[in-house]
Amino acid sequence: MCTQSTPARPAAFTLIELLVVIAVIAILSAILLPALGKARGKANTAACANNIRQLSLAWTMYADERAGTLVNNHGIQETVKRRQNWVNNLLDWNYSPDNTNLQSLTSGELATYLSDSTSPFKCPSDKSMAANGARIRSMSMNSLVGNPGELTNRFNPQMIQFFQITQIPKPSEIYVFLDEHPDTINDGFFMNRWAELKWGNLPANYHDNGANLSFADGHVEQHQWVVPDTLKPNILGGSGGVFAPSRPDDYEWLKTHSSVPAR
Repeated sequence: MCTQSTPARPAAFTLIELLVVIAVIAILSAILLPALGKARGKANTAACANNIRQLSLAWTMYADERAGTLVNNHGIQETVKRRQNWVNNLLDWNYSPDNTNLQSLTSGELATYLSDSTSPFKCPSDKSMAANGARIRSMSMNSLVGNPGELTNRFNPQMIQFFQITQIPKPSEIYVFLDEHPDTINDGFFMNRWAELKWGNLPANYHDNGANLSFADGHVEQHQWVVPDTLKPNILGGSGGVFAPSRPDDYEWLKTHSSVPAR
């Protein structure tokens, strides 16, 4: 009589083996996840630099076609009244239509030179959300570069307002665009009263505790902030309002790269 052998069951993992596998996965995750996070951060920094470089090129092309006259750089009220600014949107944390309305970007004075692309206005590391959705702009312009209209000499009369590109004495040292902190950004007019040691508008710190800036000569650089209280959380309420920095290093660096003293 033939007997049929029962196939042997595959051996199961023991509890110790399972614990070893879990421990190995945890160790690999601890090693790899920070590296992946850094790689993602570097990719976002590079993408942001490319965006701000496109804005800078559009800014230069605008001036080249107008005998060196720089684009309008208006504050809130004039942006609302005229909608003839380099960018025509006003951001808040609530329900402003401009938070999400791409037409407020494509109607701006630089849009033609960007082929109506809207991506250059946003840093990919900026995840700020208004009540009505993801906001569409991270970049602002140095308030002392361009025509501020009714705000001319309102805040910094001791410094030169550059209306013409030829007025800029050292283009490699005067910045044009930067990432602005999401809690202070509203119009596209990045302004502080530089005679006072107080942050009103604050730069962002999306990139290794720094920001990307473009300069009047067209180059883009990443600048790291060195004062801890410049590194406010990039969230609603993160800036904490107007404040005096604990040390002047970052404030003075941005001031000296905004303009030169008026004579």
